[in-house]
Amino acid sequence: MKRKWLKAAGVRALKTFAQTAAATIVVGSGINEVNWIQILSVSTVAAICSLLTSLAGLPEISQSEQ
Repeated sequence: MKRKWLKAAGVRALKTFAQTAAATIVVGSGINEVNWIQILSVSTVAAICSLLTSLAGLPEISQSEQ
């Protein structure tokens, strides 16, 4: 895999992690009652799914660069 693809896929995975964590916190009953282990677990799985999805291709990188 090329460096450009790794960077783009990593950025996507990090954004997915952050978005999932934010959504899980908001859906929770309150910042003090949030189960942080669960948030980290769910967010990590979402980031891994993002990386796996990126294997099919990234629209921001041309096919020849992947």
